[in-house]
Amino acid sequence: MPTLRIAMWSGPRNISTAMMRAWENRPDTRVCDEPFYAYYLAQTGAPHPMAAEIIAAGPTDWREVVRRMTEDDAAESNGAGRAIFYQKQMTHHQLPDVGREWLDLVTNCFLIRSPDEVLRSYLKKNYEPTALDLGFPQQAEIYDYVKARTGRTPIVIDARDVLERPRETLGLLCDALGVPMREEMLSWPTGYRPTDGIWAPHWYGEVVNTTGFGKPRNEPANEDTVPSNFFDVLRECDAIYARLRKVRLR
Repeated sequence: MPTLRIAMWSGPRNISTAMMRAWENRPDTRVCDEPFYAYYLAQTGAPHPMAAEIIAAGPTDWREVVRRMTEDDAAESNGAGRAIFYQKQMTHHQLPDVGREWLDLVTNCFLIRSPDEVLRSYLKKNYEPTALDLGFPQQAEIYDYVKARTGRTPIVIDARDVLERPRETLGLLCDALGVPMREEMLSWPTGYRPTDGIWAPHWYGEVVNTTGFGKPRNEPANEDTVPSNFFDVLRECDAIYARLRKVRLR
C-alpha cells in the first residue's frame, strides 16, 4: 500500500504545531516539522531566532528536502513504513526557486486562520512582518497551482473550526483524505517531541503545555485590534483568507 503523504500548508502562528501533534498521535502516522526551514533561512538571511543553528541542522538544498518528502527510502527513523507521512509545511518557505512539480507527488491540504489572529500572535515573537512573512500570498499561489494541476478544489480547513469543533472538523478532514478518523487525534501528552524542530524552545512554548485543541480566543477580528501601520498588510491577507474560507470543509 503506498504511503499517503499529506502536505499541510499554513503560514506561521497558526495551530500548525497542534495539528502536527494530533497526527503524530496516530499509530499509523509519522510527521515532519517544517522541512524547508533551513533552506529558507540560508537563502533569505531572514533574522529569525536560532537561524544559524537551524541552518546547520537541516538540509539547505531544496532538492534534498523534496527527496525526503517524496521518497520512501528517505524516511526518517521516527516511523518509517507507517501508512501516513504528515508534513507540517510553511507556505513562506516555498521560495520562487523551489520547483512546484513535487507538489504533484503529495496530497496538499491548506490550514487557514484569520489574518487578524495570525498578525497579533506573530507580533509577540517577530516585528514588522509583511504579507509574505505571514505566508498568505504564498498559500494562495500554492492553492491555485494544486487546483489547476488536479482540476479539483483542494482540501481547506479553518483553524477556528478545528478549535471550536475538533472532532467534527478532523472527521471531515480524514474523510476527505480517505482515512479513518482516530480518537487519538483529539488529545496528546504534554512536552516536546523528538520530531520537533530545534526551534521548538523559541516557538512552541504554549503548545508543549497542551493536551488537545484549546478553545479559540473570541477577540474581535478587525483593524482596531492591530497597530495602524499594519492595516495594509491586514487588508491584503484578509482578501486571500476570505477566498479560501469560502471553500473550507464544513
